[in-house]
Amino acid sequence: MSKFIFCTAFLTTLAACASGPHQFTYADFEDAKVLPYDVPPQVIYRIDDYRFITLEHYRDCSHGDTYYNDSKTSIRTYLGRGGIENYQGTLIIADSSERNVVIPSSAPPNFACSDRGCTVSMIYSTDSGKTFRGTKYMLSFDPYSDSRDMTIVATSDSIYVARRSAIDTMVDKYPLNPAVDLNKPYPPGFLNEGAWAAKRKLMPDNLHSPSGQERLSCDASIRPSNPDAPLN
Repeated sequence: MSKFIFCTAFLTTLAACASGPHQFTYADFEDAKVLPYDVPPQVIYRIDDYRFITLEHYRDCSHGDTYYNDSKTSIRTYLGRGGIENYQGTLIIADSSERNVVIPSSAPPNFACSDRGCTVSMIYSTDSGKTFRGTKYMLSFDPYSDSRDMTIVATSDSIYVARRSAIDTMVDKYPLNPAVDLNKPYPPGFLNEGAWAAKRKLMPDNLHSPSGQERLSCDASIRPSNPDAPLN
């Protein structure tokens, strides 16, 4: 799978101080062919006993590679780098057929967006995680913080994207079907819907992932012994 770009931004303006001779920058991190960090994979989101997302080769909980795994069908799909692990909102995969999966991204803390903001994406699959497509779900100047207000749900036929505000929750519903590319005109019979929750109920109640997990989780105490390794 080709690398998926999660955000558009002035990447070179972001730098984290390193104690060694090599200064870590997001641009170098994103462009590295292979991340050198010596850490074990972490399961950061579990759908059920055999479907899960791992964070691998990570410098910390915000900077690594993510993979979708299905141990029952031996699917292992590369998802991206420095995006998915930073999503702070609610994520529910509630399709009993196990065909539909949606995975949102975000950006690391203090990520520098352009003066037009960051275009933040989610990826979705209708073939049980073998392949993924991407589409925008948010425009933000602070994706890491703003993603905390998001709830993203996959069901047997739809993606629901809900954003909570101080006043109400806005819910958008998108068709989830192999015939539909969310970035192109839809075939006849498919459409988007949107509504303020206080005015119209759009998203069903009692939706849950089989595992019960609804947020990504990473053990920040697991760190590499070589965090300042050069990025080539």
